[in-house]
Amino acid sequence: MKWILVLEIVYTLFIIAVCLRIIYDTRSVSKTLAYLMLAVFLPVIGVIIYFSFGINYRVRKIYNKKIISDDIISQRINARIVLNSEKAVDEMNPELQKYKKLAQLLLNSNVSGLSGKNEVKLLLNGEQKFPEVLQALRDAKHHIHMEYYIFEDEKIGNEIKDILIEKAKQGVQVRLIYDDFGSRSIRKKLVPELKKAGVQAFPFYKILFIALANRLNYRNHRKIIIVDGNIGFTGGINISDRYVNDVSDSKSLFWRDTHVKIIGPGVHYLQHLFISDWNFCSEESLEIQEAFFNTHGKLKGDVEVQIAASGPDSDHPTILLNLIQAIGMADQEILITTPYFIPGISLLDALFVAALSGVKVKLLVPFESDSIWVAAAARSYYQELLDVGVEIYQYQKGFIHAKTMVIDEQLSFIGTANMDERSFELNFEVNTVIYDTGIAKELKHAFEEDLSFSVPIDPVTWAARSARVQFPEKIARLLSPLL
Repeated sequence: MKWILVLEIVYTLFIIAVCLRIIYDTRSVSKTLAYLMLAVFLPVIGVIIYFSFGINYRVRKIYNKKIISDDIISQRINARIVLNSEKAVDEMNPELQKYKKLAQLLLNSNVSGLSGKNEVKLLLNGEQKFPEVLQALRDAKHHIHMEYYIFEDEKIGNEIKDILIEKAKQGVQVRLIYDDFGSRSIRKKLVPELKKAGVQAFPFYKILFIALANRLNYRNHRKIIIVDGNIGFTGGINISDRYVNDVSDSKSLFWRDTHVKIIGPGVHYLQHLFISDWNFCSEESLEIQEAFFNTHGKLKGDVEVQIAASGPDSDHPTILLNLIQAIGMADQEILITTPYFIPGISLLDALFVAALSGVKVKLLVPFESDSIWVAAAARSYYQELLDVGVEIYQYQKGFIHAKTMVIDEQLSFIGTANMDERSFELNFEVNTVIYDTGIAKELKHAFEEDLSFSVPIDPVTWAARSARVQFPEKIARLLSPLL
């Protein structure tokens, strides 16, 4: 009996400690109350759920990373970024001057300066991306830096592997960061082959059995390639055969995605981001080389580019704040494509305000998702959006995996971040913000073409769905922070 009493006292003190930690760590009132109820009314299980999904690592600085250990050098780099950004703003197209505050937000939140004189090329689907990537890798002279969520041991993955090995043997510095969960198929065979040939390869946040749930929850969802400090690729397309659509195979699922190629100084912040992630996962301090930030040669482009990055290592949910501000600056039209739509209150309110202010808002999502629960949670938001005039379309040609947004045919967003809480709060993500009417019109054209393979949701028909159909969606919405 004494032992039972001691255990009860210990457990009570433990629950009190967990509750205090929940109150201290969790910003959202609704999340705080939810986790408190789980901890109190679901003994042990509720605590496990909180420690697996609820800890705010942004507040606790668990993932704090620095690109350079020398503060003086770091200050000089930051000063250069600010100076170049101010110059780019002054030289910006007069039509785009109204987005100065948007550029300033990124500069203040993660020191991502606006850079002009870039060449930018949209790459739709793997058919357009991979030929460009393979050629850039083959042409590499000094270094290749790659960072991917999914790198599959398949045809395209092995083709890239062979080039990386060849370039390493030629003396080119080759570094690869692969997510230990998303790229688990390359651990046993492909990675050892790369390392044997001289390629430096490290997993991002290696999965350990003891901390399995937590480490699965915080993943590196970025897709980045940097070649010789001057050519960069980023966007939604992973290294996997599924992204290369074979038109001769009518049975294969069509994957619709968007990537971007950048040539010019806009690549430099991608480089900063890669080096920071490299220093974290390799536990070494990569010496900064001038060739990493190539400024030689004549700049041929005229496009302003800025990189938005966020994750548990950033002070703020930068990508979320960036999207909210851009939505608030729209005058005429907002075109959004996302495979996973669980927006959260702040983003949802921003879309409400835009639609009720007379801005035409169009949302493109998959007709069928690869996640039943995520799709159900997404559907729970549709009625509220339809009620304020948002047009929602479901893509039927295949699976739409692109993460893009176009504002007023002037501003474009292409990246890795979905419009869900996992992307905004848990994963390491990167988006490219492009201040250019030409690129915006090109991306809008791609959006309109995607609409030709989509069906609009009729607000009246959607509202008439039975309570039985809507109930699972409401449950999924309650679980959305865990999805």
